[in-house]
Amino acid sequence: MKCTEGKKKLTIYLLVLYASVITTFILTNTQSFDFRLHHWYKTAFALTTTTSPLKTTKPTTTSTTQSKPKFQRCSYKYLSPANEEQGRKLLDSITWPDTLPLPKPFSLTLTTSASKSTFTIVPQRDGWHMGDRLTVWIQMKDFYGNPKRSGGDFVIAKLQNLQLGAGVVGQVQDHLNGTFTAVFPLLWNGTANVKVMLVQTSESITVLKHLTEEEPDRFTFGSDFKSGSVEDTSLCNVCLDPNKAPLCNYTDLHTGEQWFCYKPKTLGCDTRISHFRIGSTQKISKDEEALFQKGINLNAPIMAKGEDTIMILPKAGKPYVGSPGPSGYYFNNQWRSLRAPAVRQFNNPSVITACLRGKQLHLLGDSTIRQYYVHMKTALPNLKTFDKHSSDQSGPFLAVDYINDIVVTYRCHGPPIRFSKVAVSQLRYVANELDGVTGGPNTVVVIGVWSHFSTFPMEVYYQRIMTIRKAVLRLLNRAPDTKIIIRSANMKDLTLSESLLNSDWYSLKRDKLLRAVFKDTRVFLLDAWEMAQAHYLPHDLHPQPKIIKQMIDGILSYTCPGIRDIHTPFIHRRTHKHTFP
Repeated sequence: MKCTEGKKKLTIYLLVLYASVITTFILTNTQSFDFRLHHWYKTAFALTTTTSPLKTTKPTTTSTTQSKPKFQRCSYKYLSPANEEQGRKLLDSITWPDTLPLPKPFSLTLTTSASKSTFTIVPQRDGWHMGDRLTVWIQMKDFYGNPKRSGGDFVIAKLQNLQLGAGVVGQVQDHLNGTFTAVFPLLWNGTANVKVMLVQTSESITVLKHLTEEEPDRFTFGSDFKSGSVEDTSLCNVCLDPNKAPLCNYTDLHTGEQWFCYKPKTLGCDTRISHFRIGSTQKISKDEEALFQKGINLNAPIMAKGEDTIMILPKAGKPYVGSPGPSGYYFNNQWRSLRAPAVRQFNNPSVITACLRGKQLHLLGDSTIRQYYVHMKTALPNLKTFDKHSSDQSGPFLAVDYINDIVVTYRCHGPPIRFSKVAVSQLRYVANELDGVTGGPNTVVVIGVWSHFSTFPMEVYYQRIMTIRKAVLRLLNRAPDTKIIIRSANMKDLTLSESLLNSDWYSLKRDKLLRAVFKDTRVFLLDAWEMAQAHYLPHDLHPQPKIIKQMIDGILSYTCPGIRDIHTPFIHRRTHKHTFP
């Protein structure tokens, strides 16, 4: 009898302990964004099988000074282990050099100063000729004029001749010791002026890294919910703290792209009708703000120590530019590609019409892609638009030339998108849109997705462009003759606020990842990064019309390699295999 009672007590003890372990696990893991109800039992079972309930162990003590586990604001998950492994390799391949912590106590004078830094043209014994390379040595210094001993500053350089309408971007290398070199191909006869700019200091990049790690949700979004006469609004983002309120999960079932909103108090998750931006927070100190002073340590020119101009002399034969090197350059204010295809000028509406006759041009992405739709409406007077009930920002837009059978469309990409308001019914992911395209020789697709991902970890952007890449490959598999063009990022006119939310350093990292992801696919890269940087016009998130026109010429040249404007002379030159065959 006593033995039976003892067994019962032991059984009850085991059941209570088992329930306690499970309860503790659930309460602990609900603090984490990674918690999934259909996974909890696996870990609970592992806990109960690795520790015997009959063994006595010392109770774990927790220090009263130990901080409460902090919610990871954006512990974004890869779609699969293979996807994660590939992502890690790509992200490691574009890692920015380590930047030093800010000096304590903080002293601006110990950080990078553009006015104290200098560049020097490396002399060449016989002068410079077309086809040669020019090397510029850059020394970064602090405000005291002391040479810096570490790398990580963001520096760009270009070679220009405004009278010739010529410009080319230099290939800049960080030697991680406070010095850089910039190398330029010499592509025209005449003078060439070197310009070097400090875009952002290594110290400001330290701040930007910290912001991404600690405040990836500093840009906030919301949604309207409506059912009958009842309306409500709620916060939304890629990652939300589930402890604050129940979550509505809007993860796309096809692509796996994550998006969440806090559930409204009085309405269901299925009553969501719109998406919109709310605003942003900028949680940095006054000392850190000093690292973002335009013209001083942000988008600030670096002056030459000596001459800043050279004379390029003629040379027999054609100049050769191998890889690595710039993708093109300007001459006579026209973009000339150094890789196939050659860029022709489409200055006449009749020639543009001839190129697009019988074709569908689908423009997918952010506002920098929307600029192409606006340009096409102006360039083709026969296009009739059907945008009366569309949002000026997000579209969707449709324009048709019935006579010439031309269709031009624009649709913005899915969240995160920082537009004022987008109807949920019109909120589409680019990958899903691509899967709805039949494709073929008369289909042209232009994609640009980069700017709205700046505040999030790189994993979020990697996941998005990987879903697009897979959809691109599916489209090319079923319709190999489809023309697909990927637009790169471009630099902006930075301010303090713009730097914290959408810095050129953020854009550069995403641009490098974009190129790596699409490197081995049969798409054409429209190099907006170099086309905007090499131009004489100032940097702008939305490049000015003269630059947009050059980009459109690039798109049309790839779309119609056999058509050119009879009013514009065609310049024959050697072309080279494009990076993205």
